[in-house]
Amino acid sequence: MLGECIKCEMHHRLMTLIDSYANEYLIQQNQGGNRDNMARINKSDKNAKVNQLLSGMEKSVAESFTFKQRKALRKSMTTQDWRIHNVDFRPTLALPFLPWSFYVVFLVGINRRELLPAERFIAFTMFLLAIFVFGLIFMGCVFVLIYLLKSWLGIDLFPNESLGIWDKVKNYF
Repeated sequence: MLGECIKCEMHHRLMTLIDSYANEYLIQQNQGGNRDNMARINKSDKNAKVNQLLSGMEKSVAESFTFKQRKALRKSMTTQDWRIHNVDFRPTLALPFLPWSFYVVFLVGINRRELLPAERFIAFTMFLLAIFVFGLIFMGCVFVLIYLLKSWLGIDLFPNESLGIWDKVKNYF
């Protein structure tokens, strides 16, 4: 656990260092060293992080990277996009008299990674289950509305038989 925290901290520091060098490198290369044009640099440039990383190296080492190696670097540095979520709710529950605390993570966002075949099957199954449950709820509501309409119009299909729903609705109004 501690090793993971140290690893995350080191990765965070590396990413911060890369971001700090990117703007300076882009200014020097694209703007001729003019720091006033920093606002014009597009931060979403896919090569900015790689260029920033390479600018911190010796020139001969940075120039020795091939296109394939630069592409691999860019891919490894852009894998942090999964941290951005539309809903990111992470409460912690600390119960008194217990030495542990519990946490719950609820995330909602767009899945940016490619699914494995097993994950695809589960996602498809859950999609079908959701459609089925939604369909059952919808059909139940439709049948109740049809029953209430029938009762409101006074249509009695089975004499002396009633579910009592119409009587309860009439009592509310």
